[in-house]
Amino acid sequence: MTALLQTPLHALHLELGAKMVEFAGYDMPVQYPAGVMKEHLHTRAEAGLFDVSHMGQVILRGDSYEAVALALEALIPVSIADLKEGRQRYGFFTNDTGGLLDDLMLANRGDHVFMVVNAACKQADLAHMVAHLTGVTIEPVTDRALIALQGPKAEAALAALAPEVAAMAFMDVITTTILGTACWVSRSGYTGEDGYEISVPATHAEDLARALLDNPDVLPIGLGARDSLRLEAGLCLYGHDIDTATSPVEAGLTWAIQKVRRSDGARAGGFPGADRILSEIHNGPERKRVGLRPEGRAPMREGTELFASADAAEPVGTVTSGAFGPTLGGPMSMGYVPATLATPGTTIYGEVRGKRMPATVTALPFVPANFKR
Repeated sequence: MTALLQTPLHALHLELGAKMVEFAGYDMPVQYPAGVMKEHLHTRAEAGLFDVSHMGQVILRGDSYEAVALALEALIPVSIADLKEGRQRYGFFTNDTGGLLDDLMLANRGDHVFMVVNAACKQADLAHMVAHLTGVTIEPVTDRALIALQGPKAEAALAALAPEVAAMAFMDVITTTILGTACWVSRSGYTGEDGYEISVPATHAEDLARALLDNPDVLPIGLGARDSLRLEAGLCLYGHDIDTATSPVEAGLTWAIQKVRRSDGARAGGFPGADRILSEIHNGPERKRVGLRPEGRAPMREGTELFASADAAEPVGTVTSGAFGPTLGGPMSMGYVPATLATPGTTIYGEVRGKRMPATVTALPFVPANFKR
């Protein structure tokens, strides 16, 4: 068996009593002694510290930021050239059939693009860029950790170490000195809460994590609560809610494709799968990602088949993510259904342990976002 990779915070996780599991080839904390429920609610009420160092960090350089941005726009259907310096944007790689190869964050850092990609996709993403980008130098960042600090008290906790982060707005990015070392900080995250992601040299990661955890408002948070927080926030998990067969329009990610990249825009199309994606934006997709609120207390988990009625013979869709929502106080799921069944308030049925259970189609997110605009 191949040994699992470890993040720079691995020893700290063990010291803190984390239960470790394999995730994307890494040995990662799924929960700490407080437990998933408490970790989830603490992040919503105060601040949670997440190790996301398994994610891929990449620097892209060329003759200019604009040159790199325009090259990337041939692979990513969002406006990168118009992104202002010091700002970050959500995007995704698409394939020739309009499916999603990965979703990612990218930032304009003045003379280069900084990108964060999913852990399970980072090698494929690097190969994809090497194969298709010309005039661009691709530099994987292998000597830095990535820490997320999330929750309504995240600003105060981080500002105690770096006061300038308090002035950042949602999706701002800066370089600042924290505990004597240069950190790349974005005001973003995966929980629906206000917060930051901090790229820190691997040799300083544990010192930073300990300094943040010295604040009584900050608890360490594992993958279990990270997943329930992102599901309450209605956010996609790559490989589950989105994949190579799913278009961004089906997934409800049309908001990320700016008008300049759509039909009749100044830089319309020109990305893989543009014909399908632009057609679906104009005409609507055949199926849509929706939120679901099952009746009762039992979640409808990933893989649950969905039916239009209690006695329908054939399924019309599938649940892609499902869990109990601690903030919501009940079960929640996301899945794909025909567009004709995607209107909030529609009742559909999931087959759970051989029984058809009703669920109500619900607008996303399940819990409103608290980003600092």
